[in-house]
Amino acid sequence: MTLIGSVPLATSDLQIVDGARRSSTLICAPVMAETVDQMLIQTRKAKELGADLVEIRLDFLKNFSPRQDLEILIKQCPLPTLITYRPKWEGGEYDGDENKRQTALRLAMELGADYIDVELKVAHDFYNTIQGKKPEKVKIIVSSHNYQNTPSLEEIGNLVARILATGADIVKVATTAVDITDSARIFQILVHSQVPMIGIVMGERGFISRILSAKFGGFLTFGSIEAGVVSAPGQPSIKDLLDLYNFRLLGPDTKVHGVIGNPIGHSKSPHLYNPAFKSVNFNGIYLPLLVDNVANFLKTYSSPDFVGYSYTIPHKEAGFNCCDEIDPIAKEIGAISCMIKRPDGNLMGYNVDYLGAIAAIEEGLRANGANGASGSPLAGKLFVVMGAGGAGKALAFGGKEKGARVVVANRTYDKAKKLASKVGGEAITLADLENFHPEEGMILANTTSVGMKPKIEDTPLAKKALKHYSLVFDAIYTPKLTRLLREAQESGAITVYGTEMFINQAFVQFEKFSGLPAPKQLIRDTLARNT
Repeated sequence: MTLIGSVPLATSDLQIVDGARRSSTLICAPVMAETVDQMLIQTRKAKELGADLVEIRLDFLKNFSPRQDLEILIKQCPLPTLITYRPKWEGGEYDGDENKRQTALRLAMELGADYIDVELKVAHDFYNTIQGKKPEKVKIIVSSHNYQNTPSLEEIGNLVARILATGADIVKVATTAVDITDSARIFQILVHSQVPMIGIVMGERGFISRILSAKFGGFLTFGSIEAGVVSAPGQPSIKDLLDLYNFRLLGPDTKVHGVIGNPIGHSKSPHLYNPAFKSVNFNGIYLPLLVDNVANFLKTYSSPDFVGYSYTIPHKEAGFNCCDEIDPIAKEIGAISCMIKRPDGNLMGYNVDYLGAIAAIEEGLRANGANGASGSPLAGKLFVVMGAGGAGKALAFGGKEKGARVVVANRTYDKAKKLASKVGGEAITLADLENFHPEEGMILANTTSVGMKPKIEDTPLAKKALKHYSLVFDAIYTPKLTRLLREAQESGAITVYGTEMFINQAFVQFEKFSGLPAPKQLIRDTLARNT
């Protein structure tokens, strides 16, 4: 049972049929501009984009004339207004007289603002000056912002109690994420809150708090009008909230999935899975999860609704170590790329990278007339894998399984040797690979991160070496056409994009996450639009 605004909302009340909303969490667009006219333009844009209300940040106005400006802003705004006049001491821009600031907030109430934000530090003073006189319609949000960290559950609980003791209509607690697990404490408080509450964890590691506030019953979340122009770190855009994360469809029963990595900002996975989930009416969300410690993350988010993860660099081996059960091929590889939480809570690990990559390479060879009708076109081929990390292991084992002769090339020879001995192959350093060509028509797979955004001018192998290969595959998919692939094309090799591996493994993961057949064409089209 989620309590929002003292009206008990049973989960059943929030289950909406045919794509309507599942939660009452509002989207609030911060409006920060130097003039009233610019602010009004932004409020109209916020409405067009689908925001429910706007936060007017008076502290950004250059020449603020309280009565005149508030009259215009409140009366002409096309959406409900939340008036905030944030002082420097609470992370805002206002650096003037405190009495004048509070007078402006009282004026905003008189002139018909829907909400005003008053900082906890001055809330008692503020309530004393209004002496219980406030228009019926206006709701006072009492806020606390912590720009250092996220306190313990007990400390946040005490903070909420202090905010409530002021007489607040709505509680706002914004903290800062040092680790992704910090959001869990805010979720716990949100779920049990008997009053409307805004709970936000700022920064990239707190990103999930902004999306999942709809699942855990937050009163509102903030969405920027323009991507990147944010009022606090980690804020998503209104467009991403609605179109990428299907914010209106999230509710108490939504199943949480995501991609676990570090860094994670570049990941295209949310762009694939969220539209795919929506297209088959699956009540799930897929988030970028910037995780520092995998075991901590899994332990903290152990609830049955956190159900499935993709693993990427550098966490594939850490994920493997946290599994209760492991698929046999993943066990051989020693790394997973997909984890599913079973109904009994057990974590099952799979490696879908090798399925995706090997299928993509085989398709490339077959499309160019390679034989192997009876078996794999990789059978008998000399298959050079660059990199011996999680993806390198996946490709080496995949190649072995298809009957290829595997050569592992790595920066450090020892790591290459260790993997090569497991797949009955040869080992070589990346430096020696440049002059390695025992035969023509070899196959090359790059699993290192050399050439990935932002260092797109780098390549893991000099162009002159590429003429000895009939096919070159690059696991990197940002950018799609890496320097390695461009130079391989110029050298006459068949090239296979990392996006193909990505698509093939996305089909497999989608089916594991949802239990439904993957909408393959939709996933292909979505990826084409986002690369």
